[in-house]
Amino acid sequence: MGTTILLDGHHGQARRRAGWEAMSPARVLVLSFFSLIVVGGLLLSLPVASSTPEPVPFLDALFTSTSAVCVTGLTVVDTGTRYSLFGQLVILLLIQFGALGILTMATLIAIVLRRRINLRERLILQEAFSQFKLAGVVDLVRRVFFLAMATEGMGAALLAIRFVPQFGWERGLYFSVFHAVSAFANAGLDLMGHFRSLTGYVTDPLVSLTIAGLLIVGGIGFTVLLDLGRHRRWRDLSLHSKLALTVTGILLGGGTLLILLAEWNNPATLGGLSWPAKLLAAFFQSATARTAGFNTVDIGRLHQGTQFLLIILMFIGASPASTGGGIKTTTAGALAVQVASVVQGRPEAHLFGRRLCRETTDRALAVAALSLLLVVGVTVLMSFTEHFGLLRILFEATSAFGTVGLSTGITPYLGWSGKVLLILLMFAGRVGPVTLALALAAHQHVADVRLPEDRVMVG
Repeated sequence: MGTTILLDGHHGQARRRAGWEAMSPARVLVLSFFSLIVVGGLLLSLPVASSTPEPVPFLDALFTSTSAVCVTGLTVVDTGTRYSLFGQLVILLLIQFGALGILTMATLIAIVLRRRINLRERLILQEAFSQFKLAGVVDLVRRVFFLAMATEGMGAALLAIRFVPQFGWERGLYFSVFHAVSAFANAGLDLMGHFRSLTGYVTDPLVSLTIAGLLIVGGIGFTVLLDLGRHRRWRDLSLHSKLALTVTGILLGGGTLLILLAEWNNPATLGGLSWPAKLLAAFFQSATARTAGFNTVDIGRLHQGTQFLLIILMFIGASPASTGGGIKTTTAGALAVQVASVVQGRPEAHLFGRRLCRETTDRALAVAALSLLLVVGVTVLMSFTEHFGLLRILFEATSAFGTVGLSTGITPYLGWSGKVLLILLMFAGRVGPVTLALALAAHQHVADVRLPEDRVMVG
């Protein structure tokens, strides 16, 4: 009898291991984020994680955990006042693990322990970092970790110049580290309290430029950063890096200019500031809309046109293989180039002396279409369950999907259904709609027969 049980146990373990090994990289990636979110929600709902006698309700704790792991920044309870030091440290770890990925952290531990990284684990890392090639992916993980630590360290040192005199050594250093990690991770969660974010530093160039610099570096993509480290000249950069940098520059510059013009005389935002402070605030809002979540002006008091501009910036988001979300800069760039080629009557999309492959443009279209469907669908559903205006709901939904974290102020007042919908959107935005669709699919079909080609009228 005992032998039978032992054998059954071994067979059960073998079956579970075989099931895990049979999972696609996309499914493993999704499950890793899901597991981290659930564990984080359980920890944040513990009494020790709360700064008050009443523990944080599980749904609110799960919302915060999702926001931290998905590096979003939307909150239904105030991080700086509602959570204890234990709770804040849990959030900090969730942000760091969410930014780099739990599989990345596990790989780093394996490297330290000198354990061999097998082929399957390399395939999962390739999926996580959106790499074209499998070769060098483990070395990429190592480089990404050291790059992240160095950047966050420099950011914390700069923020300490302001925070230590203001809050004292212990609290100032803690605030510096927390906000540096949150900024580089494009999380946008802060400890200032009472949902103020960084509005107290709207005219402070040290804090504003340090935070903006961290979130831009974190959102540009690890692949691009490493490419810039290897090649000093523009012509030597990869097509991916050129496209990501070009679109990022256009969005930052264009967003700053449009926000500056739209809000110049708005007394609730930029109207009462000097012109250098107006430029600083406009630049910060343009940068933070790229999936960061910090704000130095009241987003809810921006003109509606400005809010819609931020919606566009949030939907596009950061670059691939970064800590940010959205459909990604390269996706928007590839679609723009494809549209331009159609308008100009060219059969193929050309960019920087190269031809974009059909697979790239097809995937870009799929990502944009699925993303738009998700955001619009959730917006419509929330318009039936929440009592806020359609633009504010659309802003919130786009912010959640783009893992941005900017809010017009309605997040704490959402009902349970609105919170659940935003949790699902944050999750989909972090793992990517295509990755999520591949993970949920029962199996992928590989066509071995080409059907006859035909046409339909469009446009």
